[in-house]
Amino acid sequence: MSCCSLNWSTIGATLGGLAVILGAFAAHGIDGYFAEKYAGQVKKVTGVEVPAAQKYLNDFKTGAQYQMYHSLALLAVGFAGITSRKQKLLNIAGWCFLLGIIFFSGSLYVLTLSGQTFWGAIAPIGGTLLIVGWFTLAAGICSCGGGSTTFTDGPETPAST
Repeated sequence: MSCCSLNWSTIGATLGGLAVILGAFAAHGIDGYFAEKYAGQVKKVTGVEVPAAQKYLNDFKTGAQYQMYHSLALLAVGFAGITSRKQKLLNIAGWCFLLGIIFFSGSLYVLTLSGQTFWGAIAPIGGTLLIVGWFTLAAGICSCGGGSTTFTDGPETPAST
């Protein structure tokens, strides 16, 4: 296993575990904090006024969900590093996913816990990084182009190596 794959897999697994913790926190503990902090406040969601506590709880859960999805993507980066010769692309994908989690999910956590809405301006940067990460991962695992992989009788299987 290459250094690249080991590091991204470890980071992905760690962030995945943290996403479970944060998701459980959102499901079983933070609702009271939000109810108290945002008592009487409302936010507009799709033109409808909803309690701010409800909106922020949903936003916090969204941060945890996206953190989990992209933790799994980091695992994919690590596993792809075992066979792919496109380590540079995989490292770019890994960094995009890691920074995307920090900027997207992190800004949602900070926004909801602090109530400082300017943090919401950071989320699109993270979202863009997550999108770039997916396309870069696709390029890193693609066997087309670059001439680094040759198939003679079809795909290589574990038994044929």
